[in-house]
Amino acid sequence: QVQLVESGGGLVQAGGSLRLSCLASGSMFSFNSMGWYRQAPGKQRELVAGITSSGSTNYADSVKGRFTISRHNAKNTAYLQMNNLKPEDTAVYYCRSYYIGTIYWGQGTQVTVSS
Repeated sequence: QVQLVESGGGLVQAGGSLRLSCLASGSMFSFNSMGWYRQAPGKQRELVAGITSSGSTNYADSVKGRFTISRHNAKNTAYLQMNNLKPEDTAVYYCRSYYIGTIYWGQGTQVTVSS
């Protein structure tokens, strides 16, 4: 069983920055693919960014050039650096881990961007 705890959300003005963190329990973190997803009110949950165990990354087109996903295996933590935030980035952001067909989700952290 893996537990994921997100932190770092909050209220920020458009153009500002936030860094989200996802702390994972367990000893297999370095083998997991990690991802950040978001869900805005009335919309489906969507992938924001992902990072594999080897460090390969992918991003949604809407966040390319503004968001950066990273991981620190020794700290069992994945990060999402969000710069130049826009009101349309407002959503609950969820951390997800994936390892050999097993998926875990965090509880989510709210990000609100005011115009």
